[in-house]
Amino acid sequence: MIDVRSRAAALALALALAAPHAVVAQERPAAPAAAQQQSPAQPAQALPPAEEVQATEPGKPAPAQPQAAQPAPGAAPAPDSGQPAPADAADSAPAGPSAPTFGGGKIPHDLTPMGMFMAADWVVKAVMIGLAFASVVTWTVWLAKSLELAAASQKAKRGLRALAASRSLEDARRALGARKGGGPVAAFVNAADAELTYSEDAMSAEGVKERVASHLSRLEAQAGRRLAIGTGVLATIGSTAPFVGLFGTVWGIMNSFIGISNAQTTNLAVVAPGIAEALLATAIGLVAAIPAVIIYNVFARAISAHRALLGDAAAAVLRIVSRDLDRAAMGHGVRRAAE
Repeated sequence: MIDVRSRAAALALALALAAPHAVVAQERPAAPAAAQQQSPAQPAQALPPAEEVQATEPGKPAPAQPQAAQPAPGAAPAPDSGQPAPADAADSAPAGPSAPTFGGGKIPHDLTPMGMFMAADWVVKAVMIGLAFASVVTWTVWLAKSLELAAASQKAKRGLRALAASRSLEDARRALGARKGGGPVAAFVNAADAELTYSEDAMSAEGVKERVASHLSRLEAQAGRRLAIGTGVLATIGSTAPFVGLFGTVWGIMNSFIGISNAQTTNLAVVAPGIAEALLATAIGLVAAIPAVIIYNVFARAISAHRALLGDAAAAVLRIVSRDLDRAAMGHGVRRAAE
């Protein structure tokens, strides 16, 4: 009995002495946590897989698990290696703003000459029609005067050859036919013969020559004026057609500006058709004026050359009249000398 009691007393004393040490041991694990907060952070170690983590003992704090590093606010997200890269970078790039299209890429205006004419203002249309008519007149005059000048030049050259082969006015009359409508050279011969008939009783041969020369000069000027008929129209068209076309262009541009103001846009698709229609008037004016000026200059030179031929014919007629008068002065009559 004594041994049992002594053993129980010794056990109670041991338990009493061990109780304070157990309380201190339970309070000690909080100290390392505070030390970890003050010490610099250690690099996180990779944790084992979730299925290998064992349950912690009760009463002990669970060890803190390292969290994945959060990306910075402005940093780009790291590419995911598990996702496939895009096949083509150009396909993934955003498409830039494309040019505006109208009706499948076509401007909603017919920019052919006929289309611009139909879409133009009525004033511009009137200008274009007038210039087109002037162009038609120009080419009509060119055709008519070309034929007339060619025929007149052939007659003048044929008359000059006949005068060169004639010894008297009577020979020239027979060679040229001396009929009405035979050309200016035939008219010269008829006028000289008529003046000699009127001057048979004249006392001075010089007076007869002077009167014949005066009459021939008037006939020469008349023939030149006849050939120049129609060339004045060419001069008028050549000098005024560009300004008429410019008037149409100014009017069309004014309408284009008014349209821009109403549409409140400067888009080229809105501005270009009106300006193109306006410029078409100037283009038609130049088309009418340039040929008119060229044709007028060509006709002016041709008429001057023809008048030179007529001058040669008049001089030939005067020489024949002078020979007839000299024969008459030697005692023969003018008619006898001609025979």
